[in-house]
Amino acid sequence: MGSTIGSGSTVLSLRMDGELLDRLRRQAARSGMSVQDYVIRTLVREDFDARFEDAVNETERFYGGGRGA
Repeated sequence: MGSTIGSGSTVLSLRMDGELLDRLRRQAARSGMSVQDYVIRTLVREDFDARFEDAVNETERFYGGGRGA
């Protein structure tokens, strides 16, 4: 799966088809990033979005689901 190195970093190997890798390379280049940095940024953003949505849902459940007044 992955192996821990250095200060808490973990190596994760991915197998993907060439077409997907080419798309990632183009998207990363447009952002001025390496493919690795682009993938990490995308995963971090997706994780944040999911955690934020969970927190909003939990808050709405706590306050009875109502918004406003």
